[in-house]
Amino acid sequence: MPRPITAVIHSQSLQHNLNVARTEMPNSQVYAVVKANAYGHGIERVYEAFKQADGFALLDIAEARRIRALGWKGPILLLEGIFSEQDLFDCDELNLSFTLHSEYQIEWLERFPRAAQFDLYLKMNSGMNRLGFAAEHYRDIWQHLSKLANVQSITHMMHFSDADGDRLGRSGIEHQCQIFDAVIQDLPGACSVCNSAAILRHADLNSDVIRSGIMLYGSSPDFPAHSIDDWNLQPAMSLRSEIIAIQQLKAGDSVGYGSRFVAEQEMSIGIVACGYADGYQRLSKTGTPILVNGQRSHLVGRVSMDMLAVDLTTIHDAGVGSEVVLWGKSSQGVVLSIDEVAAGSGTIGYELMCAVTARVNFVQD
Repeated sequence: MPRPITAVIHSQSLQHNLNVARTEMPNSQVYAVVKANAYGHGIERVYEAFKQADGFALLDIAEARRIRALGWKGPILLLEGIFSEQDLFDCDELNLSFTLHSEYQIEWLERFPRAAQFDLYLKMNSGMNRLGFAAEHYRDIWQHLSKLANVQSITHMMHFSDADGDRLGRSGIEHQCQIFDAVIQDLPGACSVCNSAAILRHADLNSDVIRSGIMLYGSSPDFPAHSIDDWNLQPAMSLRSEIIAIQQLKAGDSVGYGSRFVAEQEMSIGIVACGYADGYQRLSKTGTPILVNGQRSHLVGRVSMDMLAVDLTTIHDAGVGSEVVLWGKSSQGVVLSIDEVAAGSGTIGYELMCAVTARVNFVQD
């Protein structure tokens, strides 16, 4: 019998969350971001749910090949662009769009020997200071690229640093929007500026192509200001396991490595087949929420490689084999958001879903 830990991928929730993105910005093309193996969910597992998107966005050629192998004929965008001159041959073969953010990529494009027609996303560094051309050089670069024979279209692109909140006491997007809009105001071409946080918080923005990422997987991009319920999102992954043993503690008994938790009174704890080797954060603290038989409880003590402990004192129907939900949705339909669990280890939902390890069995419902 396999070890009882499973990551359940909820296809209907993926579809629902994609529809939320389309509803928020109905005049935009919706690209489903499936980088990092679809945020840990598996590209092949999410593909059917995301087929109604207008395009896919990801990071590398290997991921793009997987999407094409599944039968996708529509647009695919490489978000970090090309990493070598060879990538241009692959982009031509696979009909890929790609981000252009540095001079060396332009040089490769100029030297490309084939009569290709590339769709480019020209990235402006409007304040994120990660990738992109400085605003003062952007127009000259656009003019240069527009004259190249192998460039079919240029989409103006940037990425928000603070769309999930404020920046220095002002709206998190204000300073970047001012820079971006001023530079491209009379240049032709579509634009792509909205990530998940901007889609949900700033749906009035002009973004011909929106890049919906974390929201598709049922995590709130601005937690704790807003929960997934606030944004009408549904968890797309549920990490479920079972209780494999029960211990009865007396006052003064400790739990786990380092004796980080000491019982103040008699209590019952369940040992769960889940640990940091499955992707659950070792840094998670006592009190991090967990569901047992659809009832809310919490982590006790330090997380081990293969096991963790949950307080069963108030869960009277719990026993060996009882369902434990580390995040997501219980079989009874009770939801524990991945964002709330991530807060217990001082991280974000993105990291938890991306960190589920290969030894965990994945299934789809």
